[in-house]
Amino acid sequence: MLTQKANYFADVLGYDITIILTDGKGKPLFYPLSEKVKVINLGIDFDDLWAHSFFGQILPYLKKQRVFKKTLTELLMQIRPDITVSLLRREINFLTKIEDGSKKVGELHVNRKKYRYYEAYNTNFIKETFAKLWMKNLIGHLRKLDRFVVLTEEDREAWPEIADVVAIPDPLPFFPSEQSPLTAKRVIAVGRYEYQKGFDLLIQAWATVEKQCADWTLDVFGHGDRRDYDAMIDRLGIDRSRCRLNGPTDHIQEEYLHSSVFAFSSRYEGFGMVLIEAMACGVPAVSFGCPCGPKDIIRDGEDGILVANGDVDAFAKALIAMIQDDQMRERMAQNAHRNVMRYKMEEISRKWEFLFGQLLD
Repeated sequence: MLTQKANYFADVLGYDITIILTDGKGKPLFYPLSEKVKVINLGIDFDDLWAHSFFGQILPYLKKQRVFKKTLTELLMQIRPDITVSLLRREINFLTKIEDGSKKVGELHVNRKKYRYYEAYNTNFIKETFAKLWMKNLIGHLRKLDRFVVLTEEDREAWPEIADVVAIPDPLPFFPSEQSPLTAKRVIAVGRYEYQKGFDLLIQAWATVEKQCADWTLDVFGHGDRRDYDAMIDRLGIDRSRCRLNGPTDHIQEEYLHSSVFAFSSRYEGFGMVLIEAMACGVPAVSFGCPCGPKDIIRDGEDGILVANGDVDAFAKALIAMIQDDQMRERMAQNAHRNVMRYKMEEISRKWEFLFGQLLD
C-alpha cells in the first residue's frame, strides 16, 4: 500500500515523496517504486532484536531507539517536509517532538483490538501487562498527532480517546477491465494459512457445502503451513479433489476471474484487501462480519452476504444460497463490481489530498 500510494502521488499528482526505512539496507525493494520517489535507509536494523529473548531485547532496543531518534531528527530537520506520515512503528514515541515544521500524521493498518495483541495460546501475565501499558503510552502519543488515520469507519469509532481520527481505506491494487463470467463452479479464498484467516472455519463450513452443491469446488491460495488444515480435511472426510489448499500465486487476478463466489472467513482484519479485489473482479462474497473491514465493504444483501462472526453454520448456509441462486449471484456480482469503484486509487487519493489540504490550510 505504501508503494502504491507513493508511486501515484509522485507520478500522477507531482508530490515530492521520501520514504525513510530502518531495516533491510542493501536489499532490493519488494515492489517496484517510481524513480521519482527517494528512499533513505537508516540501517538501524531493529529486526536483529528477534534473535534475542523477550527480556534480552530490552537493552539492545533502547540503544537502537536512541540512534533512530537522533538520525531521524537530523534527517527531518534537513528535509523539512510539509507533512510526515508515520506507519506507527517505533518513531511514534518521539515523532511529535521533532520540530521540523511538518504536520505529523499517523496511519494504522490493523484494527485497535488486534494492535499489539497476543493470541490466547501465546500470552502470559507479563505480556498482557506490557500490552496494556504500551497501549496507554501509545494513546498519549496519538493525541499529539495532527491527524490519526485508520482504515475503516468501524475502527475509527474504536478510538474515543483521540479527537482527530479519520477513516481512509486502502486502495485497490488493480481494477480489471473484465469481470468473472460466473460460469466456473468454484469458490475461492485467499490469505495466509494462519489462525486469523479462519480457514479452519471455512473448511468446517465446506464439509456441509460440498454435500449439497455437486460439482462445486473450493480453492484456497496463500502462504504458510497447510498441514493442520490438510489434517482437518481428512478428519472431516472432505473430498480432496473438490477442496484444494494451494500455495501462493502470482496470477491472483486470473484466479478471481475463474471463480464465481469468494469466501472471506477471517476472524479479524485490518481491512480486507482480498475482499475488494474479488469484488472488483465481479465475484460476490460471503463473509463473516468480523472486525474490521467487511462491514464497511459489503452492503449486505446487495453485493454480498455478511454472517455473524464465527458462525460456521450460517456461513455454510450463505455459501449454499449464493451457489444455488444464479440470479442472486449474478445481481450481487454486478453490484460488487460497481460498488468497489470507491476504492480505486483515484478515489482514495482524493481523501488523502483533502486531508493534506486541511492540515496545510
